[in-house]
Amino acid sequence: MATLEDPIEIGGCTVPNRLYRAPLLECAGNGPDAVDTLIDDLEPAARSGVGLICQGATIVRGDGGCAAPGMTRVHDPDFVSRLSRLTDRIHDHGSRIFVQLEHGGLRSMETWHAEYRREHPDLEQLAVSRPPWQLRLLDRLGFLSYDPHVLSTDEVYALAADFGRSAAYAVDAGYDGIHLAGANMGIVQQFLSPFYNRRDDEFGGSPEARLEFLALVHDEIRDRVGDVPLLTKVPAETPAPSPVVRRTLSLEDGVEVARRLERIGYDAVVPVETSVAWDMSIVRGEYPARAWANEELQKGYETAFGSATRRRLVALGNWLESLQYDFEPAWNETFCRRIREHVSIPVLAEGGIRKRGQMDRLLGDDGEAPACDMVGLARPFYAEPRLGARLLEDPPDETRVLCESCNNCTVPQVTGAPGLCRTPSILQKRGELEREGAYDER
Repeated sequence: MATLEDPIEIGGCTVPNRLYRAPLLECAGNGPDAVDTLIDDLEPAARSGVGLICQGATIVRGDGGCAAPGMTRVHDPDFVSRLSRLTDRIHDHGSRIFVQLEHGGLRSMETWHAEYRREHPDLEQLAVSRPPWQLRLLDRLGFLSYDPHVLSTDEVYALAADFGRSAAYAVDAGYDGIHLAGANMGIVQQFLSPFYNRRDDEFGGSPEARLEFLALVHDEIRDRVGDVPLLTKVPAETPAPSPVVRRTLSLEDGVEVARRLERIGYDAVVPVETSVAWDMSIVRGEYPARAWANEELQKGYETAFGSATRRRLVALGNWLESLQYDFEPAWNETFCRRIREHVSIPVLAEGGIRKRGQMDRLLGDDGEAPACDMVGLARPFYAEPRLGARLLEDPPDETRVLCESCNNCTVPQVTGAPGLCRTPSILQKRGELEREGAYDER
């Protein structure tokens, strides 16, 4: 049994407590204000006492691979070196900071963002294999646009080297660890998934071969930076619609992936139940009606999706997904619990965790076997940047985050809008708590 306030060690790095800010889209980009934007977004969580800050997905190449506008690229050592200002600020508060490395593959803006495709007509998506027929059908129907470049064996090695180089730049800039974006339909999940990976070389075919890309990335990082803490998300593609998608990663597959990752040398895992598509399985909750109705964002939606008609179709799809993926408290708990029974490295839990009592239960406070070793929250930090001050230092079990999982923060990000809470009732409650001193430093 552990409490939220207890320290924990991940790969030789001591984190002062077991609360972490899970990766979010900061939309900071790489411009002259990027570092200041990241400091403004991430430092409040550290100031409030959060033990580990996970910077959101950053792209390991200079071209392509961004899943949304404004993602930060970490391929350039000169730019990454300037991020030492950020890591210094996080360390000033006694917190640790990991950076999440990513490449979107078939999820990238080259697939779905209309204006981006027009501005980059020669930019192809990177693909693990030829896209499955379900995605090719969406291409023929005009919902998506696929012109993929299937990675050769040599190009897989080159991509893994890009992950290793970016990790080395980040460690030189003061980051305490590396977090791989192994789910949410990014390139790593595409290698792991039998839905996407139909390769016939050393990186495809059997479950062991589909794991070889993560093994190669591990070796690249270890060769360049040594024993820096290294963790990754582990996907289980359980929400996939079975009549249409049959070849997916089951919970049992995810457990076996985690076991093999420990043998490879990964220091921690983050189990995540997600689908094979970019949908609301990772942001379960309400249909974001306020965000779709926002007149100031309408032009941005139409620029992203190509027309007002396509905007309305995407909004309709978003509404249907909200019915399928209704909010469920701690929806990754079962997956986390099963993995924790089979590995000895830390298991980090995130997804729908909203109460202090729930966090204590996940860590084993109720006498049951713990489901995880750390507890992470993502969207609640959009609503309350200094949330840690309310959750740490033994508050009552009923202490709850303000976030209502309305998702009005997520949809605007397709336009490049920053991640922040836009729900008036939540902002009003936060203001009241601020005046009461609930977020004062401790």
